Amino acid sequence: MRYLDPKADLTFKKVFGEHPDLVISLLNALLPFDKPEEEIKEIEYLTPELVPETPLKKNSIVDVRCKDKAGRQFLVEMQMLWSTAFMQRVLFNASKAYVRQLGGRESKYELLQPVYSLNLVNDIFLPDVPDAYHDYQIVQVEHTDKIIEGLRFIFVELPKFKPQNFKGKKMAVLWLRYLTEINEQTRQAPKELLENPEISKAVTEIEESAFSDAQLWWYDDFWDAVRVENTLISDALREGMEKGMEKGMEKGRQEGMQEGIKQSNIQNARGMKAEGIPTEIIAKITGLTPDEIAKL
Repeated sequence: MRYLDPKADLTFKKVFGEHPDLVISLLNALLPFDKPEEEIKEIEYLTPELVPETPLKKNSIVDVRCKDKAGRQFLVEMQMLWSTAFMQRVLFNASKAYVRQLGGRESKYELLQPVYSLNLVNDIFLPDVPDAYHDYQIVQVEHTDKIIEGLRFIFVELPKFKPQNFKGKKMAVLWLRYLTEINEQTRQAPKELLENPEISKAVTEIEESAFSDAQLWWYDDFWDAVRVENTLISDALREGMEKGMEKGMEKGRQEGMQEGIKQSNIQNARGMKAEGIPTEIIAKITGLTPDEIAKL
């Protein structure tokens, strides 16, 4: 049996964006719910595109967006490479989802429901911290038990994940093993994963035979884009390090990334558009906005 990597845009959205039971299982496993009554029982998928109130503002797209019966919203992102811009985008998207619950002038603030942002990152962004799991809340600095409810952000650094050291729930370990242990080189999924009905279903969903030739093309192009971006980042960092200055490293990183990635993304977008690939997929792979893609 041949599998695709579940972290890719195509596979991640298929598994968690088309199967409510699987995204519920993932969220209940990785979100910090302390009581059974806090867990999600049922969800409704929402459009992943957070459209602004006015056409002058920028649209943003998340991988999976849903809400439960209580009205709590859940945003799920799979990010391959870390950047400070991603952290800002996460904050922006969660804040937008929270604010947009207020429909009109008669809306009441006390009716606002929490927004949870789960971010799975295939990169290390806190090298000095050994833990893979990071839980962010709005807290009082001197008394961290005093919390402003409403927004909660979870980040998981996948490269740091080690099953034997992870202190989370058993299902969290299984889902993180699924995301980190299965890829194109996998010929036999681990027995422990297949013994769980939800994980087993998720494994079946990423069998290579379940995808069309066009989908496999999109899949390969996604990884090509990731490799290009990773190379640009590495080259920019190396140039900065050779200068021997922290300022030079940051400048080289930013300038090299911005110019190189922009040109590469535009070129890739043109090719994908010519092949008839949906704008949403092109936007996710290249980072271009739907408006920018339409002008190509």
